[in-house]
Amino acid sequence: MSLPSFDAQGSLFGSVSVVARGLFGEGDRYRLFAERIWPVIAGTREQLSQCYCESNGRAAVEPVLLLGVLIFQFLERVPDRAAVDMVKYHLGWKLALNVDLQAKGFHSTTLVGFRQRLIDHDQAQIAFAAVLEALQSAGLVPKKGKQRLDSTHVLASVTRLSWLECIRETLRLALEELADRLPDEDRPGFWNLYWERYVESRLDYKSSDAVLKDKHRQSGADTLRLLQWLEPLAVESREGRQVALLRRVFAEQFELSTQSELRPVRVHATGAVKSPHDPDAQWSAKGRSPDRKEWVGYKVQVAESIPDEPVQKGEPSGNFLTSMVTQSATESDDAGLQAVLEQQEDLGLEIPQELYVDTAYVSAVGLAAAKTEERELLGPARLSPRNHRGFRSEQFDVRVEQRRAFCPAGKESTQCSSLRVGKTNHVDYRFEWSTHCRSCSLRKKCIGSRQPHRTLVVSQHHTALQKRRREQTSEVFRTRMHRRNGIEGTHSELIRRYGLRRTRYRGKAKANLQNQFIGTACNINRWLHVMAWELSRSADESASGN
Repeated sequence: MSLPSFDAQGSLFGSVSVVARGLFGEGDRYRLFAERIWPVIAGTREQLSQCYCESNGRAAVEPVLLLGVLIFQFLERVPDRAAVDMVKYHLGWKLALNVDLQAKGFHSTTLVGFRQRLIDHDQAQIAFAAVLEALQSAGLVPKKGKQRLDSTHVLASVTRLSWLECIRETLRLALEELADRLPDEDRPGFWNLYWERYVESRLDYKSSDAVLKDKHRQSGADTLRLLQWLEPLAVESREGRQVALLRRVFAEQFELSTQSELRPVRVHATGAVKSPHDPDAQWSAKGRSPDRKEWVGYKVQVAESIPDEPVQKGEPSGNFLTSMVTQSATESDDAGLQAVLEQQEDLGLEIPQELYVDTAYVSAVGLAAAKTEERELLGPARLSPRNHRGFRSEQFDVRVEQRRAFCPAGKESTQCSSLRVGKTNHVDYRFEWSTHCRSCSLRKKCIGSRQPHRTLVVSQHHTALQKRRREQTSEVFRTRMHRRNGIEGTHSELIRRYGLRRTRYRGKAKANLQNQFIGTACNINRWLHVMAWELSRSADESASGN
């Protein structure tokens, strides 16, 4: 598709004012969007043009307009068809998005194609990056300041299936895909049986466990037979998307014994497909039974700026989102922290001076890295595993750099050896107390009856971890950590107002696109509140001056 001509300014404001005079005052959010934020969105035109051919095919709907519509979808939480109607009939949307009063609408599927264009051309962050850059230029987000970070889970837009349901549904989709590719004369002899069994029939959930297990084995055997039949066929017939997914699901759920006996796997691998309708969605759990949270979907890391000065009563929030990173549900927060820092670097931000997090982000390696980069990673560290007799590692005075350690009884270790861990090049240190333990008064509290003496293994970065475990008990540290608490309110806002908890679309790429637009909408909404508050304050000052 080719691009139409584009006028970033237009003449809409005057025409809307004529039709609806007095509707849009200086502090109106649609007018503020048109005056302050629309130019920022229009500034992405050059980047958006990379998603289109310059002069090939019929003219497309203006991409800047489509980008603005996607933003307003999340600002006002409306689906595609309602968004198209709002562009056509809503004066506020027309004003904000620079749409002519007489302009004809477009079909809602245009938004579907535009979202896919953004994904295909790696432009998912285009709106978020543009708004964040504008906030930096306005002095509302410092390039290097204080931030807080936390993750929350996102539910995929699929039903959670059992392993039997998953393999049967995947097989059904593969058969339907093959039906479109293979003419009747090229289909195998068992085709009608499979079609009746997996496409036309439905599973009886009231069957006994034994029957359901037999059906699971049968599904695996039928899948294996189909995949073996497909092997000698042409690539275009056997390499469809659903057939490839069927191979993956079969490999995750079944294994062949040494006697070529097919049997279900006992332990499923991390990241196994839970639903063929969204293979990227993974099962994960947080917490411990019985209160743990389980979900199938994704995880999103949310980073937010913290102003240097506390916000006064009645003043709008000075916090803005600086990063939205979508992860697989099984990825760790530690990996998410690194992804957030990398994304912020791509967005033109420097590493935050102070980053407030919870326990999941704090580790010996992370604290050491923060110290090297001259920044603070502020969050409580997990306590070390409790020894069966009671003394944790933090009750020992360990000086890794000096290769010295003192036990709770004040005895210095007589032996220290280094241990290289696997291929990671990570080094641990093992301290031992040999002769000191024989007559120690704390022996019964420290080691078991069958142990000759106490040993302690710590990381090469244990000094930073030991320091954090000690300082986190102080009142000063607890007071500083109050700044982290606001991220919970931000999560609540993103979930309740913008729909962060559940994906609208399927697939990790589209889930990430959704999260980027949610972050953009949140930043714009907060920015509009700041603009309206500044106008109100200026009006009050002018009135009091008179």
